[in-house]
Amino acid sequence: MVSALAVAETVTDPELPMLTLADLGVLREVSEVDGRVVVSITPTYTGCPAMDTMRDDLVHALEHAGYDEVEVRTVLRPAWSTDWITEDGRRKLAEAGIAPPGVAPRGPVRLTLTPPVRQVRCPHCGSAETELLSEFGPTACRALRRCRACHEPFEHVKEI
Repeated sequence: MVSALAVAETVTDPELPMLTLADLGVLREVSEVDGRVVVSITPTYTGCPAMDTMRDDLVHALEHAGYDEVEVRTVLRPAWSTDWITEDGRRKLAEAGIAPPGVAPRGPVRLTLTPPVRQVRCPHCGSAETELLSEFGPTACRALRRCRACHEPFEHVKEI
């Protein structure tokens, strides 16, 4: 039988299917005791609508692999950060045409009435000459941008 950790590491994110939950840093811990599997996951943000699907996909994958008793726990501390996305995950995002996040801000976050200024490189040509089209993309954690050099639109995973 494949280990529960190996099975859980194959489950993909429902909103970014090119990434596994492990690539995204959402998968925190997998333990097996007497045939019972406990999986701990951390949401990317409070109210993430994909959490139920993530939980169901983990349970389904583990039950399909032969684990009869599976519990998925949500762990809120420490809060998830885009810094938890693995290097492999960042590479997969760029290959899919989505700009990976930069380094997440540290310490107190200043509140302003305007969106933060970010330098985001185009995942198609690598140019830093990009502009924000919309702070909200297909999901709340992604923004829509366009490259001024190659004129291609692309998504960007916002830093948190």
